[in-house]
Amino acid sequence: MTDHLKIKLSIANRIYPLNIVKDQEEGLRRAAQKIDQMIKQFEQSYSVRDKQDVLAMCALQFASQIEQQDIDKSGLDDSLKDRLLEIDQQLKAHLDSNVL
Repeated sequence: MTDHLKIKLSIANRIYPLNIVKDQEEGLRRAAQKIDQMIKQFEQSYSVRDKQDVLAMCALQFASQIEQQDIDKSGLDDSLKDRLLEIDQQLKAHLDSNVL
């Protein structure tokens, strides 16, 4: 049976109680820390005082990072696919030329 934990995370000076699977704890705590760091950075850099605006900017930042990773991965997958097709064609040509 999966171990569950009750934890409290602080994000933007608010406490959020969560029931989680034990394996998620470290990731959630790190994410909460990154959010708080990003909030401080946005507040200092842009003089934003409204927490909702800062949280929206954080959400946009994280979402754009995920989307960019998907775009980069897709480009890598296409490049890898093209290279494998090229190698396959070379192997076929080599095998066809060496048929007895």
